[in-house]
Order: sequence, then C-alpha cells, then structure tokens
Amino acid sequence: MERFDQLLATIIERRAADPSVSYVAKLTAKGRAKMAQKLGEEAVEVVIAAMADNREEIVSESADLMFHLALLLADAGLSFDDVRAELARREGTSGIEEKAKRAT
Repeated sequence: MERFDQLLATIIERRAADPSVSYVAKLTAKGRAKMAQKLGEEAVEVVIAAMADNREEIVSESADLMFHLALLLADAGLSFDDVRAELARREGTSGIEEKAKRAT
C-alpha cells in the first residue's frame, strides 16, 4: 500500500478511538472547522520554512500538512484516489488555463 494511502487508512481507523489517547479522534471530535484550521496552520508553517530556505523544516512541516490533509479528506469521505483522479483530469492542461476555467 502506498504511504499516503496507509496514512489515510490509519486515520480512518483511529477516528473512532478515545479522544483522550488519539490525536486523530481528538481533532475529529472537534469537528471539520478545527481540522481545516489545523490544515491551514500547517500550510503556513510550510511557507515559513520555505521562505527561510530550511529544507529539513520544509520536509517536516510538509509531513504535518499531508497528515492534516488526510484527516480532512477522511472527514469528508474522500481519499487520495479522489485527489489523484483530479490531478489526472488536469494532466496536459496549462495551470493558467485550468485557473481560468475555475474563474468563470
């Protein structure tokens, strides 16, 4: 199983755990808004690490970002396969063209 898929499977398994012993269960109990907030915080930390040109921190914070993204995907009933499908759909399309399509 691919690493991100394994992460998602672990998160799905832990969502129903006791929030006093599981970070996943604790965030799940706080709701999607809290999960989204944590995802945003991690994204900002990746940006800060990138601006500081700190490769080690970029990797570490990116791992946190992917974890929180997986948690949010699980909460929404989505998977990395859904993200992969969207990326496949966009393949061969200019990023500028894709963005213009979304603006209309």
